[in-house]
Amino acid sequence: MGAGTSAQGRHNTKKVHIPCRRCGRSAYHIRKGVCASCGYGKTAKFREYNWAKARE
Repeated sequence: MGAGTSAQGRHNTKKVHIPCRRCGRSAYHIRKGVCASCGYGKTAKFREYNWAKARE
């Protein structure tokens, strides 16, 4: 395989998410500096939404 167009789709080897130091899930985005699960790096409060809460 050359370095042309067909090789451009193979650039997904970089690690994007690592374990979060607050919630422990592998959802901390390295470049953004924000955890997708708990919101660490963006806010001091835990990330939560009404649509994600369990119905009673």
